[in-house]
Amino acid sequence: MRHLALSACVALVVGCGGGDSPSGGGTRAPGTTTADRGATTDGSGGGGPLVATLGDSITAGAPLYDPDPAVRAQIGPALDERSQYQYWLRRSQPGVRIRNCGVSGERTDEIAQRLDACVRGAQVLIVQGGVNDIAQDRPVPDIADDLRSMIRAGTERGLRVAVVELLPWNNGFPAAAPFVAELNRRIRGIAQDEGVPVYSWYAALEDPEAPGRMRQEMTIDGDHPSVAGYRRLAETITLPR
Repeated sequence: MRHLALSACVALVVGCGGGDSPSGGGTRAPGTTTADRGATTDGSGGGGPLVATLGDSITAGAPLYDPDPAVRAQIGPALDERSQYQYWLRRSQPGVRIRNCGVSGERTDEIAQRLDACVRGAQVLIVQGGVNDIAQDRPVPDIADDLRSMIRAGTERGLRVAVVELLPWNNGFPAAAPFVAELNRRIRGIAQDEGVPVYSWYAALEDPEAPGRMRQEMTIDGDHPSVAGYRRLAETITLPR
């Protein structure tokens, strides 16, 4: 079994936790429900679509943001709501309402268990995840199957669904790079098969001078985007209609 070298967990979140992941270690507070974590829906602007964003720490906004108030309290003075792609998506598409269902450290099989609660009342679903699975040695085909299942679950519920690529993972490079590339190849194939858009997040943040890694200004810690990185991710998004 391969074992990827993981970076130290980001102290700004809550220390190490969440299953040997590169996700900053954010964990659910005891008793916190999925509804609590997804309670950051922006209702301003009236009748725009409700977009359910489902994923891991990249969806949550780590390391400087989290939808869980208990985790935000632990981030402390460094807390920055701009550290989430959803913030920038709301700014670029006024009226859109967004529910952040990101949980740091989760694998795709764990993310899938929260889908029903996350999409309640939503019209659009954005699916993200996979790097924690790679960090924990899950086979790429199994990860891809989980992502396909979430996409199908969303479409079967009448949602307009999109999926995103994995980001370059600086702290997992070079060992993780082939697995990230293979999963992204499968994600693009799944999106084509299922007739849903895929957002090219890998290319959006990759450093052309250091292939397989995020550009320095686009990452805060080698695992997660910086504020500038999250803004760039939002710029790739055209909501499915």
